[in-house]
Amino acid sequence: MGYPTRLLSDDEVIESQFRPHWSGILREGLIVLVAIALAIVLFIFFELQYWVYLALAGVALLLVTRGLIRWATTLHVITNERLIYRAGFIAKQGTEIPLEVIQNVAFNQTIMERIFGTGDLMIESAGTHGQTRYRDIPSPEGVQSLIYRMREVRISEVESGNAASTRHGVGESNESTASQLEKLAKLHDEGKLSDAEFEAEKAKLLGDN
Repeated sequence: MGYPTRLLSDDEVIESQFRPHWSGILREGLIVLVAIALAIVLFIFFELQYWVYLALAGVALLLVTRGLIRWATTLHVITNERLIYRAGFIAKQGTEIPLEVIQNVAFNQTIMERIFGTGDLMIESAGTHGQTRYRDIPSPEGVQSLIYRMREVRISEVESGNAASTRHGVGESNESTASQLEKLAKLHDEGKLSDAEFEAEKAKLLGDN
């Protein structure tokens, strides 16, 4: 299941969305293999009650199911406005970072991660976001390039909008400021701007007048 389009803003478009790399659930695969091997050894060399095998299968199933659910319910989304991270089935967590506040995107791969085509991304951004690490990203170098491209487009759009709002003098500037304040309030209500970021941007707009 992809990211719900009802949670996007009016002009927002999803550019890419993906789950963590499948190597993130290798541990679960190893648990299954170990459980099967252990059951075979116990069956051949020991005469045990059937409930021992049921208990072994139950523990393995519990560990595997937990990892699979975590993998299946984690989603990374890149839109033309922000980065979105969602995780969890019952207890949920999420992070959203506006593209225009991103300052740096770095990726890291170990030798094994490079073989499997996965790695980590470190996002550095202004404001309250700071540094955010995302693990088990498929093709992290390609995702890094996509984020940079979308960031440049977003910054260009924001700057073009700001330039257009101040192009025609004071009367229209007042109207555009009100419009910008309304947009800031909407971003704040949607959780895309923190309280501190909202107050800082509002102060900038009102200070310009």
